[in-house]
Amino acid sequence: MVRILTADGTFAPTAAAEPYLDLVGRLADADLEQFYRDMVVVRAFDTQATNLQRQGQLALWPPSRGQEAAQVGSARAARAQDHVFPSYREHVVCTIRGVDPLDIIRLMRGMTHGGWDPYDPARGNTHLYTLVLGSQTLHATGFGMGLVFDGRTGTGDVDSDEAVIVYYGDGASSQGDVHEAMVFAASYQVPQVFFLQNNQWAISVPVATQARVPLVHRGAGYGIPSIRVDGNDVLASYAVTRRALDEARSGAGPRAIEAVTYRMGAHTTSDDPTKYRTGDEEASWAQRDPIARMRAYLRGRGASDAFFDEVDAEAAAGAASIRERTTALGAVPTSTMFDHVYSEPHPLVERQQQWLADYEASFQEGTR
Repeated sequence: MVRILTADGTFAPTAAAEPYLDLVGRLADADLEQFYRDMVVVRAFDTQATNLQRQGQLALWPPSRGQEAAQVGSARAARAQDHVFPSYREHVVCTIRGVDPLDIIRLMRGMTHGGWDPYDPARGNTHLYTLVLGSQTLHATGFGMGLVFDGRTGTGDVDSDEAVIVYYGDGASSQGDVHEAMVFAASYQVPQVFFLQNNQWAISVPVATQARVPLVHRGAGYGIPSIRVDGNDVLASYAVTRRALDEARSGAGPRAIEAVTYRMGAHTTSDDPTKYRTGDEEASWAQRDPIARMRAYLRGRGASDAFFDEVDAEAAAGAASIRERTTALGAVPTSTMFDHVYSEPHPLVERQQQWLADYEASFQEGTR
C-alpha cells in the first residue's frame, strides 16, 4: 500500500510510496495547508447538511465524513482540463472544481433533476451526481473514448491533453457497469482513472463479503495497472492520482486506484450503521481520522495556531452560510416531479398530477 503519513501524522513513507515522493516534494506549504483547509471545510459542510436533513430541509443526505483525504487529494491532483465523474458522495471534489455547495443541497432537496450545468466552465468539467450505482463509470469511459477519437489526449502536452477520473465505491465495484467500463477502457486505451473509494461497507454488506481478494486486483484483471493507496492519507492520494492521471493522458491507457478509507457516518441519512457495525470498529478507524492526521503533520512542520483558528472559522462560516441559504430556498413545487417525464404532454402524467392536487386540496386548513 502507498502510504506517506502514518496515522499520527508522522512522515514515514512505505516502500511502495518511494516512487511518488518527488511529487510530494514539489508541494509548497500553501498546497499542504490547502489540503487541510479543504478537508476541514467540507466536514463542516457535511455535518451541517446532515443536520439539515434531520430537520426536514433535505430529502436525503449521503455523508462523506472520513473520506475527505481520498477525495481532496485526488481532486487537487486533477488538472484544469480534466473531466470529473462523481457518484453521489464526492462533495469536496465538486466544490474544489467550482460547484456551489448549494447546488448539491438543491439536488438533495429535490429542487433540481441535475444540480448544475457540467459544461459551464465555472464548474470545472464536473459532471452530475449519479445515484444509480456504477453507471457513471460507463459515462466516463464513453467520454474518454470520445477524447481519443477527437485527438484531445495523448499528444504529449501535459498542459492540454485531457483525462477522465471517475469515482465509485466498493459496493459499486460489484456492479456489471463497472466491469463493462473497464473492458472498453482497456480495449480503447482510454485516458481514464478509476478511483475506487473502498470505505469498507456497501450499505450493510462488508467488503469481505463482496470480494475474496483485495479490490485493487479487479482492475488488474483487465490489464489496467492498479495501485492501492491509504485513502486516509491526503498526500498519498494526491501523489498517486497525479501520476495516474498524467500517465493516462499521455496515451498509456487507463489506471485504477483503490483508496482504502472508511465511511465514519451512515451510508445515507436513511441508514442506521449501528445495526451492522461495532463500536470497536468505528473507534479503531476514528484513530486514523484523515483530518487529525494532516493536522498533526502540519503542526510538526510549524503551522501556527493562527492558521488552524482561521481554518476553523472559515469552516464554521461556510456551514452557517449553507444553513442560511438552504432555509431561504423555500418550498419545493410539487409540479417539478411531473416535469420532463415525457418530452410531450402525457395523459397518465396529467391524471397523476390532478390526483395529487385533489388529494392535497382535501386536507382541511391546519390539519396536515
